[in-house]
Amino acid sequence: MENKIEGDQPADTGGIQLQTRRAWLADAVELLSSMRFAISLLTLIAIASVIGTVLVQNDPMPNYVNKFGPFWFEIYSKLSLYAVYSAWWFLLIMTFLVISTSLCLVRNAPKMIKDMRSWRDNVREQSLRNFHHRSEWQSSNGRGKVTEQILAHLARVGYRFKLVEKEGATLIAAKQGAANKWGYIFAHSAIVIICIGGLLDSELPIRFQKWFMGKVAYDGAGLISKIPEQHRLSLANPTFRGNAMIPEGASSSTAILPQADGVLIQDLPFTIKVKKFTIDFYSKGMPKLYSSDVEVIDHETGKTFSALIKVNEPLNYKGIAIYQSSFEDGGTRLKIKSYPMLGPDTTTQEMSGIMKESTPLALGNDNDFTIEWSDFRPFNVENMVANGGDANPAKTANPDQSLNEKIMAKLDKHLGSAAKNADSKDFKNVGPSVQYKLRDKTGQAREFHNYMQPILIDGDYMILSGTRDAPNEAFRYLRIPADDEDSIREWMRLRAAVQNPELRALAATRFAEHAMKLNQGGDADRKAVWATSSKISLEVFAGDGNSSGFSAISKKLEKAPQAEQAKLAANLISILNSSMWELWMVAREKDGLPVLAHDEKHDRFLQLAIGSISDAGFYGAPVYLQLTGFEEVKATVLQITRSPGKNIVYLGSLLLVLGVFSMFYIRERRLWVWVRDAGAGAHTLMALSSQRKTLDFEKEFEQLKLHLHQLTSQTG
Repeated sequence: MENKIEGDQPADTGGIQLQTRRAWLADAVELLSSMRFAISLLTLIAIASVIGTVLVQNDPMPNYVNKFGPFWFEIYSKLSLYAVYSAWWFLLIMTFLVISTSLCLVRNAPKMIKDMRSWRDNVREQSLRNFHHRSEWQSSNGRGKVTEQILAHLARVGYRFKLVEKEGATLIAAKQGAANKWGYIFAHSAIVIICIGGLLDSELPIRFQKWFMGKVAYDGAGLISKIPEQHRLSLANPTFRGNAMIPEGASSSTAILPQADGVLIQDLPFTIKVKKFTIDFYSKGMPKLYSSDVEVIDHETGKTFSALIKVNEPLNYKGIAIYQSSFEDGGTRLKIKSYPMLGPDTTTQEMSGIMKESTPLALGNDNDFTIEWSDFRPFNVENMVANGGDANPAKTANPDQSLNEKIMAKLDKHLGSAAKNADSKDFKNVGPSVQYKLRDKTGQAREFHNYMQPILIDGDYMILSGTRDAPNEAFRYLRIPADDEDSIREWMRLRAAVQNPELRALAATRFAEHAMKLNQGGDADRKAVWATSSKISLEVFAGDGNSSGFSAISKKLEKAPQAEQAKLAANLISILNSSMWELWMVAREKDGLPVLAHDEKHDRFLQLAIGSISDAGFYGAPVYLQLTGFEEVKATVLQITRSPGKNIVYLGSLLLVLGVFSMFYIRERRLWVWVRDAGAGAHTLMALSSQRKTLDFEKEFEQLKLHLHQLTSQTG
């Protein structure tokens, strides 16, 4: 016989690997469906929601650059914090939450349903004696009679029960509030349903089209009808949320969907024509009611119908909801008068503009600008009490201030906010205003906000012109006093005269002549001194290109000895005030106008004008643009949405309410009553259990024990 030597048998590595994979899968399912994982996801969602609430979402990107700076802007942009709720990581968290809650339901819901159906009738008499809430008593009635009495009472108090015959005994298994477990199922199902509805209404479908269907955002300009197909979404797009700004009398068949890198155009199955836009205001200027009277033309059927869209009263058609969102200027036509703000030029220019468009401004010497009209308001309601205060800068100055601080205090009085907060309020309509940007040929822009009519401030009528360098800054207002005709012409005349050397020299001579008369004569040298002092004060006030106004005077006086500065300042300001009057009158004579009466009214105007001209050195524009007329065109802003997940979210919300109610207000109770023969009578053992031990449960147990004891003790 041949001997065979068997070598080592190979290990069953395939089976081990399969078991390992199954164990890994089981661990993954266990983790995903665990409570700690779900709580972690909810914590991340809560943090994301806080970020989305604190940080304004979907603003224009330049606003974020201005607010955070280039460095942090890039970091926040990489994290998609400017559109948190459509960020890839937020959608991923929501997806994991759906998976986690679904797995939890799949694992636990069958057990709960089985437990709700179960009567738990396999208990033994001895196990019932281990319950904390139990009671035993003896009855003279037989087992059948006792059982009948107990069942009748349980039916009265709302228990469902099952009768199980044991050897020499009867077990009554009863339950109440088993629907409590439906609360768990409803609440967890609601989370899944709401998340699915939210994902359906999110930007996820649009992102899929951008990822796999070649759709890209459009970042250019031009007519919507000319935008290429790759930037447009078809009528089959399942979900979107966009806006349409439509002026009165105009129409639109598209919605604009803002994206981080531009916009997408959503084609609509109908055209919306705005026949009339209506807006009402409260007395304080806040919008009270606005609505759009529209006409809808169906592209497929040609059907036309009218509708009125109000706030919170949308129009629903073909699964698309049209909401009244807000309103904008629809292209108001402006009439503008341009005044020079530099040099001795007094030439004005009539021009026109259209809101949201640009107007070229050529000033000669290759000094060209572009006016970008950004906002128009037909009226402005301001708190006029907040603008109150003492108009005399001398009364507001601190006597301990340095000379420079005293002079510069005048600037704060004139160059400030047009409306400041105050406890008392007196709201008044101060008329129309226009807002625009003045952009030079290098692309640098400064923004302005000009009121059309004079506004009563500190007892004087002032024409306000606001300026700022960046959108995140508040406007600082140049306050220009209105003349006898409530216009800006006299101030402009005086401003130009300050920059005219010939008129300054003539005004200095006039000042010297009047000074000689007031001092009852004097020699030629004395007159020359007066003329020189006047000429110097006017020249210093006019500026040297680096500084002008009170700032230039302050710098000039700083060169004098400290002990003499106060006296020199008082003399210089006195000479300046008188010289400015002469300069004003000289300028009027040059333009063929009569000399004005030197009275308190005109002195007050001159005082305000001197301060305002000093402030004008900070204005930062070569021209002042005054609004002289307008033809208003209003535009409605409609939010147009298709939300297939809306009804799903409503269903989820209903289930969530039912689930929470069931879990908190329905208490599950299990009752067992063991009745066995005991001689001629019966022995009864009762046990009651509940998931939550409350004072109500203790009271119910005592009442149930008392009633059953009394019933089974009765004979009959």
